[in-house]
Amino acid sequence: MTGKTVAAVLILLLVSALGTQGEVVPRSAIELRCECIDTHSEFILPRFIQNVTLTPSGPHCKNVEVIATLKNGREVCLEPTAPWVKRIIEAILDK
Repeated sequence: MTGKTVAAVLILLLVSALGTQGEVVPRSAIELRCECIDTHSEFILPRFIQNVTLTPSGPHCKNVEVIATLKNGREVCLEPTAPWVKRIIEAILDK
């Protein structure tokens, strides 16, 4: 390629780069991984739990994830195989 051709290609690339707008991809669209790294299996009194979220296994994570939001705002990943957590999961699924 000649110097003029290279210069023309570079100018075209710069012009096309100026005309594009970058878009922010939502975090959930790019992070396909488990939320729970470690799980808590010790019993938590129900009066301290504000909400429980159950996330089934899927392409984002091979594990079923049970995340309890406590009344103090802290989120705790629960061990899905613990007997008391299984009862919570059954109660959620029955609703």
